[in-house]
Amino acid sequence: MIKNQTTVTFSLILAILFFLLTVFLFRLQVVEGAKYQRIAESNFVRIRRITATRGEIYDHKYRPIVQNVPSQNLYLTSGKIKNLNALSKFLEHNFSISDSELKDLIFKQRFKTYEEILLADNIPYETVLILSEELNYYPELSFRIGSTRNYLYPNHFTGYVGRINEKEYELYQKEDYSLNSYIGKTGLERYYEVLLRGKDGREIVQVDAQGRSLQLFEEGGYIEPLNGLSLVLTIDNDLQEFVSAIFPAGMKGAIVVSDIRSGGILAYVSKPDYDPNLFMQKISPETWEYLNREEKPMMDRIIYGTYPPGSVFKPVTAGIGLDRGLVTPETRLAFCAGGLKVGNRFFRCWYSSGHGSTSIVDALRVSCDTYFYDLSLKINMDDFYNYVCDSHLYGRTGIDLPNERQGFFPDTNWYKKTFGKQEGIIGHKVNLAIGQGEVLTTPLQINTFYGAIANNGLWVQPHFLKQTVGRGRLTREQVMPLAKNKLPMKPETLKTIQQGLWSVVNAPGGTGANARINGATIYGKTGSAENVMGRKTHAWFCGYLVTNKPEIVVTVFLENAGGGGAIAAPLTAKIFNYYMGNLELIKQVAPLPPQFRNSAEIETEETEQDMEESEFPEPETETEPSLDQPREESNVH
Repeated sequence: MIKNQTTVTFSLILAILFFLLTVFLFRLQVVEGAKYQRIAESNFVRIRRITATRGEIYDHKYRPIVQNVPSQNLYLTSGKIKNLNALSKFLEHNFSISDSELKDLIFKQRFKTYEEILLADNIPYETVLILSEELNYYPELSFRIGSTRNYLYPNHFTGYVGRINEKEYELYQKEDYSLNSYIGKTGLERYYEVLLRGKDGREIVQVDAQGRSLQLFEEGGYIEPLNGLSLVLTIDNDLQEFVSAIFPAGMKGAIVVSDIRSGGILAYVSKPDYDPNLFMQKISPETWEYLNREEKPMMDRIIYGTYPPGSVFKPVTAGIGLDRGLVTPETRLAFCAGGLKVGNRFFRCWYSSGHGSTSIVDALRVSCDTYFYDLSLKINMDDFYNYVCDSHLYGRTGIDLPNERQGFFPDTNWYKKTFGKQEGIIGHKVNLAIGQGEVLTTPLQINTFYGAIANNGLWVQPHFLKQTVGRGRLTREQVMPLAKNKLPMKPETLKTIQQGLWSVVNAPGGTGANARINGATIYGKTGSAENVMGRKTHAWFCGYLVTNKPEIVVTVFLENAGGGGAIAAPLTAKIFNYYMGNLELIKQVAPLPPQFRNSAEIETEETEQDMEESEFPEPETETEPSLDQPREESNVH
């Protein structure tokens, strides 16, 4: 009886075990079979990323500004590590990669131990030769040739690329970035990241236990990378180089030159500047300290620096006075005897001897503060604020660069919140009328405002991008339409302002006489802005050049340099002279380089050459190739 009971119990347990085994096998092979099949296949199937070539950057004549150049890079395959301690010592000694950095990289790649990790890039070739033999002891390490960026001259507009950081990787991981990816950090590299980066390809590789390819996926196992689009800018390299060369040594400031009708940026110089190539290698503490010194070389003063505009702001005050009917071109306001008393305070004119009685044109010509002090007493504060906003001197211009700052102009509410409800605003308004007090603008805002005056009141959004080339051609309008708006000035107001700006440079006693040149008509305005940065005023000059039509607008700004007429205007004249002396060369349309033409264009050119050769046969001499090549129209001018 006991024996039979034992047999039954044993049989029951055995049946349960077989049942459980059957359930687990069913789950393993049927329910989760696909999952474990993928895990098994991952032991011998590798998907290798093929990095797309980043687009390059050219000026409007297809001359390089940013190029891709070969670089020697060091990679680690964490799944092959045999001796972590020895590897850590080797990397720290030769590449300054700390033990904690190495372990952090390995941890982040823990689920993809077969994928290579980029450890160091732009390694000197001599270092590669010296260390190549030692890599025999570290099969997990390998040198491979990649590419890096080469920035042909120091500047602030291109920006630079850098290795993707942890925060960026979390944000953009779904957009197919890897831990080895480079990403635009600043400037055009960041703003046009989507266009420049392209799309990485893939290669499916089957390997054995040692990681050697078995070549089983020769067909259908390859996805071609899509290279990034190259950018063609409105920048003129020669003009850029000239403007940078004439910038006064040791001074801080900015110069921007733009095309009046298109809004394209021709030259863009902020000083002190820095070399973006410094960021193509690991930054040393000494280099980082140099880049963050008191002079702030990494600060783009054209779009990020906000400054009191001083007298270059006076056309705005004149504009609202004329548009609101507060004055006419013939109106003469308070007699200038060196200033104007408002309430119990005396506001001084920059010219202590006084300008006497002036009209609005004369007030602009000699930059009479007293005239604009008196005019400010007639202007409504909030109307003034709205007029400044409509003149595009408050909000951002929308230039195709990241981190642009907006200007500032107060309204009544701001004064009440800042100083209290009982604060009087008349004295503040007097200062605002001459571009002092709380008003702040960027050099680019001033540049676009004067460009709009030259363009008969049409404000055009400033921009760098002319078109893309490479695997696709897109115009700036196709990438993002340009904003175009009218200034709030009436046509007759605009003509009076233009007359005033002409007199500043060309009429006797004008403060901008130093900007005058032969062969073209110059309009402009000087400015000497008091500021909290030093005892000397900021020097401003903004002016535009007209031949038979408006050409370019130039803004020169120098921090704590002195008078705008004496310091900034002569620099502007040099730029105008250079432009006129090289006008044909700057405007000459450059042919599209062969590497950017499609097959249809190449075929058309060959056909045209064949036709020319058959039409003009010269059997005894070698025929020169045709110079009639397809050309891309420039929208710089």
